[in-house]
Amino acid sequence: MEFRKFEKLGITTSLLGFGCMRFPLNKDGSIDEIRSEQMLDTAYRRGVNYFDTAYVYHGGQSEIFTGRVLDKYDRSSYYLATKLPIWAVESVADAERFFHEQLKKLHKDYIDFYLLHSFNRDTFEKMVRLGVFVYMDRLKEEGKIKYLGFSFHDD
Repeated sequence: MEFRKFEKLGITTSLLGFGCMRFPLNKDGSIDEIRSEQMLDTAYRRGVNYFDTAYVYHGGQSEIFTGRVLDKYDRSSYYLATKLPIWAVESVADAERFFHEQLKKLHKDYIDFYLLHSFNRDTFEKMVRLGVFVYMDRLKEEGKIKYLGFSFHDD
């Protein structure tokens, strides 16, 4: 596996990350947990140390499944990214509720990379106006988020 060092962050991640948006499915549309766990385990054993999920992936089940599978590995051996569904945030209380729900679903005490999902100019202005960035800074200070970022979706 190739790795990239993020000098400013002081971390090294695998060049290849594992996206948890499109796990294999059973006929009923649920995650095929046997095949998907095998995929995650294979990726981990071969050096992948960056796993990316989101609140909405697989109808909200990706975080639950991914967190459970990653529980078998030393928490310091991988980086976990998930995303705040900012289109559903109308207050700081909403952001707080989503974040704590995500920690619970993932079975984790902290999230390495917490991304604002589907970010664009309008949602940036909305997050500033609502004070969400102030809340995210507080989570960073508390060690609940290691790195804050975004996934960008705009013309």
